[in-house]
Amino acid sequence: MAGQALSSLTRTMTLRERALAALRTAITTGQYRPGDHLGEVEIAERLSVSRGTVREALRHLQQEGLVTAGSRGMLRVSRLTSTEVGELFQVREALESLAVAQIVASARREAAAEALRRALEHMRAAEEGADLEVKVEADLAFHLLLCELSGNSMLLRTWRHLEGPIRVVIVSAAEEYRQVAMSASAHVPIVDAIERGDAAAAQKVLHTHMTSAVRRLGLGREVSDKVSDKVSDKVSGDVSHEVSG
Repeated sequence: MAGQALSSLTRTMTLRERALAALRTAITTGQYRPGDHLGEVEIAERLSVSRGTVREALRHLQQEGLVTAGSRGMLRVSRLTSTEVGELFQVREALESLAVAQIVASARREAAAEALRRALEHMRAAEEGADLEVKVEADLAFHLLLCELSGNSMLLRTWRHLEGPIRVVIVSAAEEYRQVAMSASAHVPIVDAIERGDAAAAQKVLHTHMTSAVRRLGLGREVSDKVSDKVSDKVSGDVSHEVSG
C-alpha cells in the first residue's frame, strides 16, 4: 500500500519529506501496527538514508501523535487505550458539532448540503470495492469536508491534528467493526438534517455516530491487535523501494 500511496509524490520532494510521507502512510494504513517498534538504525539502513533524516521524520510523527516514546526513549507506533479512543472521538464530536452549527447558521447551508451529498456518493462508491485505504479516505473526506464547510480555519486546523490518530484507530479495528462505522448510510441523516436547517438533529446523529464508533472501533481495535501478526519487515521493504526509487 505504501507504494501505491506514494506513487503520486513528485521527485522535487526532499529525501526527508519522502521518508516522512512513506512512514506516515505505513502507519496510517495499518502496515505498521500500534505498538510496533520503530528502530532508527534499522529504518535508516533499509531506506538508505542517514539516521538524522529518520530521526527528523520520527520526531515529526511524534508531533502528529502517530509515534510515541516509551521506555529509554524507544519509539513505537502509538497505541491508544480504550479511554484515549473515547477522548479522541469526544473531541472530534465537539469539533464536528460546532461545524454543523456554523454551517446551518450560514447562508451557504444549501450549497454545503449539496457538497456533502456528493461526498456521500464517493463513500458509496468506495463501499463497493475491497480497498480499505479507499474506504478510509472516503469516510474521513466526508468529515473533513464538514469541517471545511464551517468556514472556521481554527476548527479545521484542530480537526486535522486529530486525523492521524483517528486513522490509526480505524485501520487497527477488526474489519466487521470498521464497515459499520464507515458506511454511507450512517452519514445520510447528518446531511438531511443540515439540509433542512436542523442543527440539533444533525448534532444528535453525530453524537450517536461517534458513540457507536467508539464502541465498535475501540473493541474492534483490541480484537484486531490480538490476532494480527506484525508486518514490519514487509513495510520496511515497501518503504525502502519508494524512498530510493
